[in-house]
Amino acid sequence: MTVVAEPASVRPRGSYTWPAIWAVALALVLGLFLARHQLLWAAEYPSRAIVPISQWIGAIMTWLKVNLSWFTRSITAVLGVPLDFALDLLAKNFKIGTGADAFILPRLSWVGVCAAAFLAGRAYGGTRLALLSGGLFLFIALFGKWTSAMLTLSLIAIAVPFCIVTGLFLGILAWQQPKSEKYAVSPLLDLMQTIPTFAYLIPMLLLFGNSPVSAMIATAIFATPPMVRATMLGLARVPAEISEFGEMAGCTPRQKLWRVLLPSARPTLMVGVNQVIMLALNMVIIASMIGAGGLGYDVLLALRALKVGEAMEAGLAIVALAIVLDRVSQAAAYRQSQYHGEIVAGQAFWVRYPNLTLAILLLAGTTLLGTVIPFFADVPKAITFTTAPAWRIAIDWITVNFFDAIEAFRVFLILYVLNPVRAFFEGFPWLGAVFLIGLAGFQLGGARLAALVAALTAFCAITGLWEKTMATVYLTGISVLLACLIGIPLGLAASRSDRFEKIITPFIDTLQVLPSFCFIIPVVMLFRVGDVTAMIATVAFAVVPAIRYTNHGIRQVPPNLIEAAVVSGCTRRQTFWRVQLPLALPEIMLGINQTILMALAMIIICAMIGTRDLGQEVFIALSKADPGRGIVAGLAIAFIGIIADRLFNAWSARARSRLG
Repeated sequence: MTVVAEPASVRPRGSYTWPAIWAVALALVLGLFLARHQLLWAAEYPSRAIVPISQWIGAIMTWLKVNLSWFTRSITAVLGVPLDFALDLLAKNFKIGTGADAFILPRLSWVGVCAAAFLAGRAYGGTRLALLSGGLFLFIALFGKWTSAMLTLSLIAIAVPFCIVTGLFLGILAWQQPKSEKYAVSPLLDLMQTIPTFAYLIPMLLLFGNSPVSAMIATAIFATPPMVRATMLGLARVPAEISEFGEMAGCTPRQKLWRVLLPSARPTLMVGVNQVIMLALNMVIIASMIGAGGLGYDVLLALRALKVGEAMEAGLAIVALAIVLDRVSQAAAYRQSQYHGEIVAGQAFWVRYPNLTLAILLLAGTTLLGTVIPFFADVPKAITFTTAPAWRIAIDWITVNFFDAIEAFRVFLILYVLNPVRAFFEGFPWLGAVFLIGLAGFQLGGARLAALVAALTAFCAITGLWEKTMATVYLTGISVLLACLIGIPLGLAASRSDRFEKIITPFIDTLQVLPSFCFIIPVVMLFRVGDVTAMIATVAFAVVPAIRYTNHGIRQVPPNLIEAAVVSGCTRRQTFWRVQLPLALPEIMLGINQTILMALAMIIICAMIGTRDLGQEVFIALSKADPGRGIVAGLAIAFIGIIADRLFNAWSARARSRLG
């Protein structure tokens, strides 16, 4: 392979000027930082110039509550019908009539639900998945968390179909109207996915009251975007010849959409369904704060009371439910993409769907038995057990034997890492940050991107949230740096060793399905509350994308390029550093981008354990029912994520174009 040097005359335009521009820009900002006491208005945004956006939003929300309460309460009543049915079916009992003459129908038997989970796993994934699904539901029952888990599952059972239908129609609309996708749908999805989950709770609480319906609406809003994106992506990826075949067959546009394009995009749509389920589960846990109840509420109560054992048990029940929903939905998506059989006309229902038929029979039979045999109605306390004392003993043992080492590590991080970095960020001039971020946007994407990122940065200052914004950026930045220092080397090692990839994959799969609450519990047990706990929990939560994208990026390098490098005499190390790594760099940067977004989401949740940043603003607003304050803080958090997303995407696009 011959390498031809690029002549100096055809070097990219501006390749020499940008380093000089950045040197001058950094020098100017450094001067502003050193002279911040003399130029106070440029270092700290003047309080008299703060724009009262939170008050405006608060006034709007109050007006909506006063004038449209009849409408929001009507929505609550309508949505409450299917939700109450699901709650009665899975977690409570059906009560027909009132008073002493009321007739009570039992909820579904826990034995039947465990059997149905087993059959669902067998239908989509065989015996191994069946044992996993049924076993984890049995695990939830034996730990005494059955009712709480069924409350959570009821909300998911109603919210997920709503998200799927809404996301499907919005995705179709965006695919059919590219301009609406570019200027309306995509910005809206970005905002919905980057606003912290807690910020959704405040307007829902104000408009719809403290009830499971509010939690369900908040969950539906948060979990819909993946389905919209999956629909757009799936329709865009349908091969042109399939679309042309539909036209040749005489299909109308509607027939072609529903009978040709959407069935062809089914595998991608099922991936979207999987993501909707996982996001809905995560949001339902958080929505327990406004009346959802369930496992999230158990975790919240245990954390508030510092009952680590009880919190850990509820967290493990969440993990079990998440694993079942994730594995079964993934298996269903894979089965849809691989299935090529035909349905025989006139075939009996029980022949076509044997597992579903058996599940219905078992649910009905065990529920009827529950009316006469208490064992089938409720999980007997005699067979349940708790590990809370064991967790307390373990924590006490660790505290007694390793307290000095843990405390020394915690104090070292606070004094020599976290506090200095925090002081630097909080003292950084707001005008200098707006200037540097705008300059980065201009270099990567031109004037439009520069204006966008500079305006979003300025928003955090003009609303009076600059100091807390920088506190959020500092903790997010440190967590992302550590997550990348851990995740990227692990991803590189996995890409170069199939054996190591098989070892690490179960761990990252487990981390991926863990709800965010579950990362906080074990760290609080060891490091108490504060920034150190938040940082460690955030690193554990956000490290997965760094590993996955790095591994995938290296492995997707075309084999012909690797063969060309080997033929030209490159060693394995040279091939890795000079061919695979440069070509995988855009994919790795996308992984860093996702790591930033996940770390930002986790940092906000960590406000529960004592961090002082924008997440604290959201929690204060939630406790005071102040929608303006909470929404503005949520927008500031979302804008941090959007800035990072836009800059990294622009950088990745440029890197991909350079690499062809």
